[in-house]
Amino acid sequence: MTLTEVRPPAPVSRPAGSGPRRPRRVAERSASAGFQAILAAWALVSVLPLIWAAITAFKPNPEVFASPWQLPSRWDFGNFARAWGAASIGQFFVNTVIVVSGALVLTMLLSTMVAYVVARYEFRGNRVIYYLFAGGLMFPVFLALVPLFFVVRNLGLLHSHIGLILVYAAYAMPFSVFFLVAFFRTLPTAVAEAALIDGCSHSGVFFRIMLPMARPGIVSVALFNVLSLWNQYLLPLVLNQGDKSTAVLTEGLAALVAEQGYASDWSALFAGMVIAMLPVLVVYLVFQRRVRQGFVAGALK
Repeated sequence: MTLTEVRPPAPVSRPAGSGPRRPRRVAERSASAGFQAILAAWALVSVLPLIWAAITAFKPNPEVFASPWQLPSRWDFGNFARAWGAASIGQFFVNTVIVVSGALVLTMLLSTMVAYVVARYEFRGNRVIYYLFAGGLMFPVFLALVPLFFVVRNLGLLHSHIGLILVYAAYAMPFSVFFLVAFFRTLPTAVAEAALIDGCSHSGVFFRIMLPMARPGIVSVALFNVLSLWNQYLLPLVLNQGDKSTAVLTEGLAALVAEQGYASDWSALFAGMVIAMLPVLVVYLVFQRRVRQGFVAGALK
């Protein structure tokens, strides 16, 4: 008696693109197209007001309301000169650069030190320090305005750049420490340990090794701080109290809205708005690739 070999039936060949995978691919493509349409609509809603404000800044005053959706008949660059000089936007701009630059340097220096120690060293109270900074993100600044005003007044720092720099730095540190602690934890420890074995001090490891490795995260945090501090309005309003010698751009624009609105100089008002938003826009366009690299590096390491 012979045994016959039983072979399984040959699989039925299906044409490419058929079967259950095709509806799934169609659904994924439809969802992707829907998300892209939503993002395109959001980008259009965000960009169109900026373009309209920039075009209006070059129009003569009669054309601002007569033809709001048309290009100017002549490009009037004198609007920017009036906004910069007569409306004191130039002085407000310089004050903002001084305050934001000083606060950014102080914030990043202190935040990187605190975040590095909390992320890389184990000691009693480590988690308490971390949660204090994390809790600072949930504390509304409105509740601190009155005690903050009296503290700054008792220190004699009202109506001064130093007072604003210190307050801005304290305002920005919770977010900076919270973000950088997570980033420092992703960095490899082998490089730091090798440097310590070779005789490098702890401060040398931090400044010469860990800071260069953490550059993508530091750039990302610095950019977010620039955007936040540049647009800060409530803190300088309370601490400056209308003093134009130390007023920043947000205060200047609020005053410009009142002054130029009564003077019907709308072109100068839009020119002042363009002057205020142009530096932030340039900073974002220059460093947006670094921000993406920082987030990708933090996610992959």
